[in-house]
Amino acid sequence: MVAQRSIEILIGRLITDEAFRTAFVESPLATLQTFIASGHELTSVEIHALNDIGRSLWGQIAERIDPRLQKAVLK
Repeated sequence: MVAQRSIEILIGRLITDEAFRTAFVESPLATLQTFIASGHELTSVEIHALNDIGRSLWGQIAERIDPRLQKAVLK
């Protein structure tokens, strides 16, 4: 069940954290390895499934989330 919680956290970050989402789109496997190194668990099946999802999906979903729920990116 720990891996399921990690998936929930990961998807939440992909939707609400622009910097994380950009890193994932540019280099999904490296981003997932960093996520795992930070203490989260993902199975190899989950890693492959996440890598197989179209990259544009995450940005499309993020556009539909209220900006007040998004992590601000200061440039």
